Amino acid sequence: MGVFVFLPLVLPLTAWPVARLAEQRLDPRTATRLLSAVAGVFAVCSTLCLGLLMIVGTAQLPGNPLPDSWSDPDVRAALPYDEIVGRAAIPALLAVLVSCGVAAWRQLRMRRRAAGALAGLPPTSVAVLPDRTPYAYALPGGRGRIVVSTGMLTGLTSAERRALFAHERAHLAGRHHRHLLTVLLAARANPFLRPLRTAVSYTAERWADEEAAAEVGSRRAVARAIGKAALLAPRAPAATLPALAGAGPVPRRVAALMRPAPAGRAWPPAWTAAGLAAWCAAFGTTVSALASANSAVTLILVLRGVAAPM
Repeated sequence: MGVFVFLPLVLPLTAWPVARLAEQRLDPRTATRLLSAVAGVFAVCSTLCLGLLMIVGTAQLPGNPLPDSWSDPDVRAALPYDEIVGRAAIPALLAVLVSCGVAAWRQLRMRRRAAGALAGLPPTSVAVLPDRTPYAYALPGGRGRIVVSTGMLTGLTSAERRALFAHERAHLAGRHHRHLLTVLLAARANPFLRPLRTAVSYTAERWADEEAAAEVGSRRAVARAIGKAALLAPRAPAATLPALAGAGPVPRRVAALMRPAPAGRAWPPAWTAAGLAAWCAAFGTTVSALASANSAVTLILVLRGVAAPM
């Protein structure tokens, strides 16, 4: 394995400049897909890295029930600083698993509560709840449903309501909740990936903004709806329930809608800042995946060689 086993733990540091450039320069559709994929790969690779380090670390604990071959000197020699790093990986991996498990459980509980609040209502694509509290969000599951309160509807004009519904339909059609859940769990798996979570929360909203503007035919109407919804409901219902007044600086979203629609290139030219961010993200994830695969294969070969009968 050598020092390559540590690369997946530190390569997510590249997420900081990549996230900044991508959310500012890339088309929101491309940025959301790219950054969520990068976050997922980085998170899996770093967790696998901790698992490999834990194999070496647990073998040093007295009375462990693991196979004797795991504690062979050849296995420990494959990892630099095995005595320190191996043992430190044990609580680190446990913390990652617990944190991701808690986050996933909270999201599941939140969605069940949201679905339970709709019990007894007609199975329409839009569910209007008699609640003075202003809120509106896209609830995934099946074909998905748009949940909106009467408090939100009464605060918007007819044009702004059309923009709201178009925005939430774009969230459901684009499966934005999957991207948001991916970056949420990735940030729990590796704290260096938190900038990607913030960036994807913003670019997913921008994606829905552009889709809504194209559907209603007025970028200004969508901008007004966003601003008014943010004043009515300043807090989003949950991290992975996309909403018109959701994550991301509202003034930046409104300012973006006041400009012409983005070009929408699938992949920007390499000589631009956006292209540099995209290629750096692709290169970093490739190196991380290769380093993880190299470390895993190396450890498997070492364990087989040690466990093979003489």
